[in-house]
Amino acid sequence: MEMRVFGRSGMQLSLLGFGCGAVGGLMVRGDPLDQERAIARALEAGVNYFDTAVQYGNGESEKNLGRVLQKLKPANMAVGTKVRLPPGGVGRIGDFIQKSLEASLARLRLDRVDIFHLHNSITETGGGPALSIRQVLDEVVPTFERLREQGKMRFLGLTAVGDTAALHQVIDSGAFDSAQVAYNMLNPSAAAGLPTNYPAQDYGRLFDHAKAAGVGVVGIRVLAGGALSGSSERHPIASPPPDPIGSAMNYEGDVLRARRLLPLVEEGFAASLTEAATRFAISHPAMGTILVGIATPQQFEEALASVQKGPLPSAALDRLLALRQTFAGEPR
Repeated sequence: MEMRVFGRSGMQLSLLGFGCGAVGGLMVRGDPLDQERAIARALEAGVNYFDTAVQYGNGESEKNLGRVLQKLKPANMAVGTKVRLPPGGVGRIGDFIQKSLEASLARLRLDRVDIFHLHNSITETGGGPALSIRQVLDEVVPTFERLREQGKMRFLGLTAVGDTAALHQVIDSGAFDSAQVAYNMLNPSAAAGLPTNYPAQDYGRLFDHAKAAGVGVVGIRVLAGGALSGSSERHPIASPPPDPIGSAMNYEGDVLRARRLLPLVEEGFAASLTEAATRFAISHPAMGTILVGIATPQQFEEALASVQKGPLPSAALDRLLALRQTFAGEPR
């Protein structure tokens, strides 16, 4: 398993991380033996980053991950979890974050987590479920720092969703060590410019901002919530189709565009769209670790095999660029 230095943290994380989210569903609704089998296999393969959140099954993912890790007792592994503040929580941000982390630690059966990510979207002025730039820098960050001083977390993280300019400003501040960044074959704008009128949010080369600030990148939505399988069919324990992040306005729109990338498979660059998408995500050097949602141990094996094949060759990236150009001008 390739290991990459994670930003300025000094941690070395496996290029393939283990996503414990609700979209794939294994760690939320899966069979306990399958959960244990998949994590044991991941550890055997060299995976050392496990990513969860209280929102995944209202704590079920954290409980299940904690149970399995306590049984397997792996060495040198890193765990990340998240906090999402409820709307209208202004004035109670510090207390809510502390209680959320302490409850997460209890479910995980850990004394501390390696990365604690803010899970809210970030906009200039906030409102609704979003936090403003000032709330993040003036209230969230000091609370995170206090929790770090208390030994309950090692590194400060955020999920980079919201308004692009606001995300750039928060990352440029240097307050955070980790950013979870949406990056996939449908929307590569965290790394490269998009054509004019391209139907997706433009993240404005967010990777460049992360690198300049020493922020490690966790790749999320590398399969666009499953849409980059090119199929609308979902495993019985997977979540319903999730809302897209940064790409089409609905899941079916992402599926239809994903199918237009099938020449990558037909021309022999990859055995499947999911393989192509996984290998695309690791092709950029800014990527620290990627998360792939899984419903079964077999899906983990497929993700592992894809990563072991390495990044897509340059000819495949050129072909993908040409295919993606055809999306320009279409409605999002």
